[in-house]
Amino acid sequence: MQTPLLAELIDALRVLPGVGQKTAQRMAFHLLQHDRQDGLVLAETLQRALRGIRHCTRCRNFAEETLCPICASSKRDASQICVVETPADVDAIESAGVYQGQYFVLMGHLSPIDGIGPDELGLDALAKRLAEGDVSELILALNPSVEGEATAWYIQNMAREHGVKVSRLAQGVPFGAELEYLDQQTLAQAFQARQQA
Repeated sequence: MQTPLLAELIDALRVLPGVGQKTAQRMAFHLLQHDRQDGLVLAETLQRALRGIRHCTRCRNFAEETLCPICASSKRDASQICVVETPADVDAIESAGVYQGQYFVLMGHLSPIDGIGPDELGLDALAKRLAEGDVSELILALNPSVEGEATAWYIQNMAREHGVKVSRLAQGVPFGAELEYLDQQTLAQAFQARQQA
């Protein structure tokens, strides 16, 4: 029989994706039996991260300052914006090392059934960036799913209203795949062979 605090710890660990009851239980037991000090470091780091990491005011990626390191860098090409669904997609593209522009992170995709519309994705902020006139190319690097395609179509129309060229990632990205799980070479090739939308 579990103590109330142990049950609470196990339930808390279950908020992580892919962590079910048994995995959460194994994690809790491991921390309590073998790694109490590391568990305290984990708890402290988690608290600091949840309090200190916010969204970049320009691209919506994770940041510790007002701007993320990419938006703050003068070495990035501000005339190109790559639109992605998640910060994990930014990491995947950055790891491929083929893109030197800036990003806009939607934090999801259009899903009317789930109540996610343009406002929830910050598309008003993207429209504002496009209206500034500094962007010459918008690269759509959205996951090739039904929702990703609908989101891409919406953004493509918005970009065209501002006279901005739109391109999409090309070969190597199968329908239904998520960018964060693609290998670096496939992602690099898709980026280099992007096509005008």
